[in-house]
Amino acid sequence: MNFRFMLSGSGLFIISLLKAQHVEIKGKVVFEDGNNQTVEVRIKNTEVKTTTDKNGMYSIKDLFAGSYQLLFKTEGYEESEKEIFVEKQDTIIPDVLLVHNGKKIDEVVVTGVSKVTLIKENPVAITRISSQQIEKTVATNIISSLVKSAPGLNVVQTGPNVSKPFIRGLGYNRVLTLYDGIRQEGQQWGDEHGIEIDPYSIEQAEVIKGPASLMFGSDALAGVVSLFPRIPDENDGIVHGKITSEYQGNNNLIGNGMHLGYKKNSLIATFNGSYRMAKNYRNAIDGRVYNTNFEEKNLSFLLGRKTQTAFSRVSFTLYDNLQGIPDGSRDANTGKFTYQVGEGDDDIIDKRPVVSERELNSYTLSPLHQRIQHYRLYAQHHQHIGKGDFDVKLAFQQNVRREYNHPSVPSQAGMYVRLNTLNYGIRYNFPKFSSVEISVGANGMIQNNKNKSATDFPIPDYDLNEGGIYTYAKWKYRKLNVSGGIRYDIRNVSWENFYVQTNPITQFEEQISHSSANAELRFPSYNKTFGGLSASIGAAFQLTKQISLKANIGRSYRAPNITEIGSNGLDPGAHIIYKGNRDFNPEFSLQEDLGISARFKDFSADVSWFNNNIQNYIYLSLLTDGQGNPLIDSQGNKTYQYQNASAQLYGMEAWLSLHPEKWKGFSFDTSLSVIYGFNRDKMFINKGNQGEYLPLISPLKWSGNLSQKIATGAKIISSVTPTVEMEFSAAQHRYLGLNDTETATPDYTLFNIGASVVIRYSENHSASLLFQANNVFDRAYQSHLSRLKYLGNIYNMGRNISLKLIIPF
Repeated sequence: MNFRFMLSGSGLFIISLLKAQHVEIKGKVVFEDGNNQTVEVRIKNTEVKTTTDKNGMYSIKDLFAGSYQLLFKTEGYEESEKEIFVEKQDTIIPDVLLVHNGKKIDEVVVTGVSKVTLIKENPVAITRISSQQIEKTVATNIISSLVKSAPGLNVVQTGPNVSKPFIRGLGYNRVLTLYDGIRQEGQQWGDEHGIEIDPYSIEQAEVIKGPASLMFGSDALAGVVSLFPRIPDENDGIVHGKITSEYQGNNNLIGNGMHLGYKKNSLIATFNGSYRMAKNYRNAIDGRVYNTNFEEKNLSFLLGRKTQTAFSRVSFTLYDNLQGIPDGSRDANTGKFTYQVGEGDDDIIDKRPVVSERELNSYTLSPLHQRIQHYRLYAQHHQHIGKGDFDVKLAFQQNVRREYNHPSVPSQAGMYVRLNTLNYGIRYNFPKFSSVEISVGANGMIQNNKNKSATDFPIPDYDLNEGGIYTYAKWKYRKLNVSGGIRYDIRNVSWENFYVQTNPITQFEEQISHSSANAELRFPSYNKTFGGLSASIGAAFQLTKQISLKANIGRSYRAPNITEIGSNGLDPGAHIIYKGNRDFNPEFSLQEDLGISARFKDFSADVSWFNNNIQNYIYLSLLTDGQGNPLIDSQGNKTYQYQNASAQLYGMEAWLSLHPEKWKGFSFDTSLSVIYGFNRDKMFINKGNQGEYLPLISPLKWSGNLSQKIATGAKIISSVTPTVEMEFSAAQHRYLGLNDTETATPDYTLFNIGASVVIRYSENHSASLLFQANNVFDRAYQSHLSRLKYLGNIYNMGRNISLKLIIPF
C-alpha cells in the first residue's frame, strides 16, 4: 500500500512538473525615443532567449514557477534588467523602457568609406555623434553643436549663426561637408559663409579627421563632416515623427521644427520643416552685439522605395536665411555700436550714429544684412547585384547669396552671386573574395558661378569641371585590418574677361559685357587645369578584445578655390578686400596618424596623434604700403592677398568616458585636444609671431562632462539626468601677429549646468525636456577663432539659459 501511495504521489508530482513547464511570460519593449527595432530578451545566466516582433512584443514559454532575471539588449541602447516572478499561470510583464546610449560607438558602423565598416576596424580617426548627443547640445547651428562631441573639431565663428568647421587647424575649402552623402557646395571661401543645413533635421553625424581626398576628391584635405538626416525604420504604415521646440535666453532665440516619417512595406517618405529667429546676442562687456540677429527657414522631403535588394530615393531641401552683417564700428566716446548711413567718402566712421536700444533689442534685421538661399534636389540608388552592390548619386544644388551694404539704397545688393552645381558619383563594391573587399568609383561636379545685379565683385563669373576616379581595398586577417587606395582628380577652372564700370547715375560699379573707354578689366580671362594624386594606406590591429591600435598615412590633394586664384575686390560681408594669385598650384598634404582605442565595461578611451606636412599651403597676407601701413579703403576695409608656402601641423586628441557598470546611470566624459601650426617658409624661420605661426589655430582645449541619470520609477517622469560641464581654453600665444593679423588670446574657463527630464506621455512614447545654462558665471571671454574679436574687439556670448522640448510620436 505504501508503495502504491508513493507511486501515485510520484505520478502526480511529475504531472504537475510537466504542467508547470507550459507557463508562459509575455511583455512589450518600448523605446525612450519612439524607435522600434529588434530586442534580444534573455533569461540571465541561461541559454533561454527570444527576440521582439515588429510591435515590440515578446514571449517565453515552458517555464517553471519562480524568480527570474530578464536581460534586454539591442544596439545603441542601454541594457536593461528586470526581476520577475513567474506563477503557475501565464504572466504578463510590465512594459520595459530602453534608453538610447550615445556612448556605444564600438557597435556603430561607419558609412562613407566603402562598405559598412566598424569604427574599430578603420585606421582613419573617425568620431560618430549620435542624435542624443546633438539634441542635448545648446547651439544655434549644426556645426557648433558637434564640437563638444568631437575633439579636434573647432569652428571659426562670425557671431552665433555662422560657424565654419575646422579640423586639426585647417578649414574653409580644406574641410568637406556632406549632407546625406552629397557634398555641400555654397560659397565656402567666405569668412562669414556658414553651412546651409537645417540643424533640427540631422539624426547623426560623423567627423573624419585626416586626409579624405581618396573617396571625395578635392576639398577633403583636412577631413570631412558628414551629416545624416533621419530616415524612418518603423515599418508599420503609421506616421511617426518628432517635434522640437526651444528657447534660448541670451539672444531670445525661438526655434521650432517638425519631422514626419512614414514607412509601409517598400514605401518610405519623410518631411522636415523648421523656423528659427533670434535677436542680437549679448555679453557682459558689449551688451547686445549689433547685427548678429537672424531669421532662418528650412523645408525638406524625401520619397523612396526600399526592398531587400535595392533602395531608391529622391530628396529636396530648401534653406532660407536672413542674418545681420556685423562690422564692429563704435562710438569713440561711449563705446556703443554705431551703424552706417553714408556711402563711400560720405561714410565717416567716427560720425556714424549710435544704435538705439530698441534696434539692439529687436528681431527685425538691419537694412545691412545678407540673405542666403540654398536649394538641393538629388536622387540616390543602391542596388545589390549578387554578392556585390553599387551606388549611384546625382544632385543639383543652387546657392544664392545677397549681401546688402548700401544704406542709401537698401534694396541694392553689394554682392549677389548665384552658384549652380551638378554633383555625380558612382561606386561599385565587388563581392568579398578571400577576406578582401574592393571598391571602385568615380565622382565629380560641374559648376557655374554668376554675378547678378551687384555693385561689388570679389570673384568673377566662372565655370568649374571636376572629376576623379579611385579604387579602395580592405583586407582582414584574424585581428589585423589593412585598408587603402589610390585616386586621381582633374579640375578645370575658366572664365572670360570680366569688365566693370561706374554707373554715372548711381555711382556704383556694375558689370558690363564688353570693353569700353570707361571700363575696367577686373578679371582677365583664365583657363587652367589642376590635377592631383591622392593615396592612403593604414592598418587597425585588435590587440585584445578591448584594445585596438591604428596607424595610417595619407596623401591628399586640393585645387585652389576661386577666391584664392581669382578674387579682386571687396567682400562686403567679410569687410575684406581680397586679392587672388593666378599662378597657384594645388596643395598636397602628407599626414601620418597613430591611434589607440580601448572599450571596457567601465570605461572607454581614444588617443590619436597626427603630423601633417603641406606643400603649396595657401594663406592670406595683409598688404601694406611703403611705410608698412595697411592698405585700406575709405570705410576701413583692409586688403589681403593670397600667398603660398610650405606648412606643418601636428598635435593630438584624447577622449575618456567613465561609465561603471555597477554605477547605473553615471557618466563622466572628458576630452583634450592640442594643435600646433607652422609656416615653414625660410623667411619666417625663428620669427615666432611675426610669420612663423599659422593663423586660426585653436589653443589647447579641455572639457569635462559629469552626469547622473536618476530613474524615478514614476509613471510620468521616468528619469531625471542632471549634468555639470567645464570647458577650459588655454591662452594662445602662438598666433600670426605679422601686420596685426591676429593678437594673443588669454585663457578662459566656462561652467555649464543642465538637466534632462524624460516624460512618458503615452504607452509607447516619452518626451524629453532639456534645461541648460551655458557660461553660468557670465564670463567675458574671446575665442581665438572668433572673427568678431577682430571686428571691434567684440566678446563671445555671455550667460545663456535655454529650454528645449523634444516630443517623438
